Amino acid sequence: MSVRGYLRASTEDQNAERARADLIAFAAEHEVDIVAWYVESASGATLARPELFRLLSDARPGDVLLVEQVDRLSRLTTDDWQKLRTEIDARQLRVVALDLPTSWTQLSLRADDFTGRIFAAVNSMMFDVLAAVARKDYEDRRRRQAQGQAKAKSEGRYKGRPEDANRNASIAKMLKKGMSWTEIQDGARCSRATVAKIAKRLREAEIVG
Repeated sequence: MSVRGYLRASTEDQNAERARADLIAFAAEHEVDIVAWYVESASGATLARPELFRLLSDARPGDVLLVEQVDRLSRLTTDDWQKLRTEIDARQLRVVALDLPTSWTQLSLRADDFTGRIFAAVNSMMFDVLAAVARKDYEDRRRRQAQGQAKAKSEGRYKGRPEDANRNASIAKMLKKGMSWTEIQDGARCSRATVAKIAKRLREAEIVG
């Protein structure tokens, strides 16, 4: 059994590395080693997460996917969550989340242990519940944000988030050098959407030029 740590932040404004120390401390407490890390800045509401799927590709049956919270793994719609669950189950991975104590038993029980199968069934149900709660929280926050922006716009107060000109200039340079989007995401610590936005600007500038 190999333990693989997955760290995710929602946007380039958040730091996915923040939870690394907590996962390391948790692994040490349970006397296991984290053999590999998979870190990305991406929304939990999308399946477009290269590092998560690299983890799934690297993992072997019985390996552990370790996350800080269930919402780091999913804020997905029901259909997308089921797709991810199907992929995880097909690869026979054990998911352990620091915010779900019943999942911790997956670090020590044998695959053929009857108690282990009982806990696996309980965890499966709990992950579904927590994933649904995470999705609802995501939708509620998006709705409140949209309402707040609409009100601010109507009052002439909404200016939008200021652009990080230095970071975007750096992204543009990396794009011009032919670096891959994944390399740029890692180097600039930004989301894929940000890279896409800068790439679009460059294409439009070439057309105008």
